[in-house]
This record gives sequence, structure tokens and C-alpha cells, in this order.
Amino acid sequence: MGRDPQALAAQVAASMFAADRASREFMQMELVECGPGRAVLRLAVREEMLNGHEICHGGFIFTLADSTFAYACNSRNHATVASGCSIEFLKPAHLGDVLTCEGQEQVLQGRHGVYDMRVVNQRGEVVALFRGKSTQIKGHVLENAG
Repeated sequence: MGRDPQALAAQVAASMFAADRASREFMQMELVECGPGRAVLRLAVREEMLNGHEICHGGFIFTLADSTFAYACNSRNHATVASGCSIEFLKPAHLGDVLTCEGQEQVLQGRHGVYDMRVVNQRGEVVALFRGKSTQIKGHVLENAG
């Protein structure tokens, strides 16, 4: 594996996604793209995701944002976990909506980072904003890539 940051981020994302049963299998998310400090994931709102108000349960929107956060903050191949996060729900999502979350690194200093996620529906309307704080731990996603 080369030292090209974009190629490394794509390899890290592919490796993580292959092992990420929660995002890939249970939630049925699509990994759209991943680059250094950024990621994009997509999710279609299914019937089993609706709450008692017939709108997408906020926990599923949170999970989409949290998964996107994970791919963005691990994209440099340093094993990284969440140390805190918050979300603002701005618009409901409905059955059949396709939600896209784009995450972007805002700050990375030493072992700590701050990332912003923006969840939009297929019309480009902002559904939620999520901010995650990360901490690097020991190890790498791809041990031989450094």
C-alpha cells in the first residue's frame, strides 16, 4: 500500500465496512466515499425504522451520523474512537427518504479531533447536524499500512 492519503483512506474504509455488520447489514448503509478526514454514507428509510409518529426514529439518524463519523476519523489509519458527540434534529425523515451524511474533519490536534456531520434528504434539506469528538487509541485499522 502506498502513502497516497486518498488511497489509504479508501483502503481503510473498505476494510472497516467489510467488518461493520451494524452499518452494512443491520442498517443497510451504503459507503459512498471516504477521503482523508472525510466520509459520506447513505441510508434509505425503511418501514421498520419508523417510530410511533410514523417518522424515522432519531436513533437511526444518529447511527448514520455516528457511522459516518467513524469512517471520517479513522480515515488516516489511526485506530480512533468517539469520546463524545451531540446531534440536532432539524427536520423529520419519512418512509422512502434517502438520507446522505457527509462528515468533515474540523480539527485534528495530536490524538484528538472534532468532526461535523451533515445529514440531508434526497431534496438536499438538512435533517440533522452532528458533532463528534474523537480520540486516537493504540493501533491501526490496517496494521501493515502504518
